[in-house]
Amino acid sequence: MEQGSAREGARPAYFPGVSPYASGNAARAPQDRVPEQARGRQGEEGRAGGRQGEEGRARGEHTHSEPPAPRAVQRHSVRGQILDALRAALVDGELVPGQVYSAPALGARFGVSATPVREAMQRLAVEGAVEVVPNRGFRVTERGPRELAELAEVRALIEVPVMLSLARTVPAHRWSVLRPLAEATVAAAAVGDRAAYAESDRAFHRAVLTLSGNEQLVTVADELHRRSQWPLVAGPVTRRAELLADAAEHTALLDALIAQDLTVVQALVREHFNGADR
Repeated sequence: MEQGSAREGARPAYFPGVSPYASGNAARAPQDRVPEQARGRQGEEGRAGGRQGEEGRARGEHTHSEPPAPRAVQRHSVRGQILDALRAALVDGELVPGQVYSAPALGARFGVSATPVREAMQRLAVEGAVEVVPNRGFRVTERGPRELAELAEVRALIEVPVMLSLARTVPAHRWSVLRPLAEATVAAAAVGDRAAYAESDRAFHRAVLTLSGNEQLVTVADELHRRSQWPLVAGPVTRRAELLADAAEHTALLDALIAQDLTVVQALVREHFNGADR
């Protein structure tokens, strides 16, 4: 036997990147060989798995071969839009205090089914804006001047001390960031849009109170503010001039906060809440 020739039973030469058992099934490594019976079982299991995946997809079930279908969020979105529209209708006086409104009738008005309207009205019932009338619908809550005055008093007890404290501690540049919010109240008041004014008014107050870092305070104050915006039973409609006067107090207050004029801030804050029950 010549020197250097392959010995019987020796492993074939190995080259980087090339498997020494890549020449065919007969040359596969021992650990890579799969008995015919086992290969048959694997094939059957693979086909069965494929059938199960197809059946699962047909039933809408999630399989590992594809991502799960996205969850539907349309109903929540519609309910949110209807809730916003109903709140605007309350502020505008389109939903009259004392009147009963059915979910199907309101749904027809908004071009949706009664279900999202009913869900939105249930939310308003929790907030106290409407009352559930069995087998009829929802009655818009009737409120008098006394309730409005009480809300204004509670709001003042919460917001006035916080604003005065913030006036002493918050630097001028942080107040300047709120300028667009104050201007938004002026813009809404200028066109007499009561619903838009209500939203921008609350947005301005929320932004001011958020500087306190107290999330619970912001939530409670915002809910009280929202309730104070609902119309009174047989009450006068808020006029454009009144909206403009209220919006002007926002800009004047912001100017005083930026200038860090605590005397003016205190006077404006107290005046703003004294007029909140009008």
